[in-house]
Amino acid sequence: MLALRLARGTHPLVLTRRLLVAAAAAGVGFLLLCTLGYAVGHPAHSSASVLRLLWCALPLAATVQFAVAVARTDPSTRPRPGLSAVGLGPARLTAIAAASTAVACTLGSLVALLFYLHLRGDITGLPFDGAAAELLAADRPLPLAAALTLLAVLPVVAATAAGLALRPRPAAEAPEGAEKPVPSGLPWGVALVAVGLAVETYAGRGGGDGVPLPGRFDGSPLGVLVGWVLTAVGLAMAGPGLVHGCGRLLQAVRPGATRLLAGRVLMDESRRIGRPLGVVSAVISGTLAAATLYDADRGPTAFGPLTGLGAALVLACTTATLLTAALESKQCRTHTTEALLRLGAPPTVLRTAALMRAGALLAVFLPLTWAVARLAALPLTG
Repeated sequence: MLALRLARGTHPLVLTRRLLVAAAAAGVGFLLLCTLGYAVGHPAHSSASVLRLLWCALPLAATVQFAVAVARTDPSTRPRPGLSAVGLGPARLTAIAAASTAVACTLGSLVALLFYLHLRGDITGLPFDGAAAELLAADRPLPLAAALTLLAVLPVVAATAAGLALRPRPAAEAPEGAEKPVPSGLPWGVALVAVGLAVETYAGRGGGDGVPLPGRFDGSPLGVLVGWVLTAVGLAMAGPGLVHGCGRLLQAVRPGATRLLAGRVLMDESRRIGRPLGVVSAVISGTLAAATLYDADRGPTAFGPLTGLGAALVLACTTATLLTAALESKQCRTHTTEALLRLGAPPTVLRTAALMRAGALLAVFLPLTWAVARLAALPLTG
């Protein structure tokens, strides 16, 4: 009840972010229910049903990442003076953030269930009654327990992840993070990208049976998919190190005050925005590679509607996570910005520094994303 009361009094922008989490949860819930409908309608194809369920892990993970990012930027979860006296200490605020995340995801799951039942024809009186009855196996009864279990996965996972991300940490852990501005994941990330591309190249040349995946992705060997996963993980790990390197480059060769400010901000915020930026780069590179591969041979029929929905969810959630992380970074720099303005720094310097940061990140990540996409698609297209 306390989480619901706090939600009523929050800023409209905060409520909008929570509604976006609910919308993403609705999309994931609909994909899970469609997988269940396929399993009910095709009981002899159990292996294909399991693969479709595993395929839903990508949009589910992207939605959980977005939900955690929204919980981190929620003003109601920040410790403030006087809250501990009324029983709202750090642990209680963390519980409220987890409960708010669970409420938003549960709302989205309920919307997905109602929409799914409507398309099956179980709920009538609205437009498009039973429009997908054949696709969703409307002639067979829906196992309610299995549907509720699948829909409960996202709220439980998202609430647990939000609670772990916002849990109170001992004061001794703060100096440890301060002693390392330099992220240590860049070498491991580069190594994983190289290994992923090598595995994909070997699997693409060797051929093999295709994996039966949804959306007519049935011609890709398993090694190619493993290589894509390794490449994506490598880009996510290398993101903080690349952002830190961009900050160092901005400060090279006798920098002025603006370049120093832009570079220091990138170095300080490399951990916060580097990983979401690496994930976005991995998602875009995978999307470009898939579009290049399947558009050349099969045209638009290579992507089914559910595959398109899953890809759109992953792309939208990862992009929204990056924007939310940038907002969190801006909120954490509020005191520094106010101090600079009090010292007489003109606002144009702050805006120019922000443009420099954006330009440096685009100059590094855009060519990297294009190169990885081309190298990922080359073994199968060539």
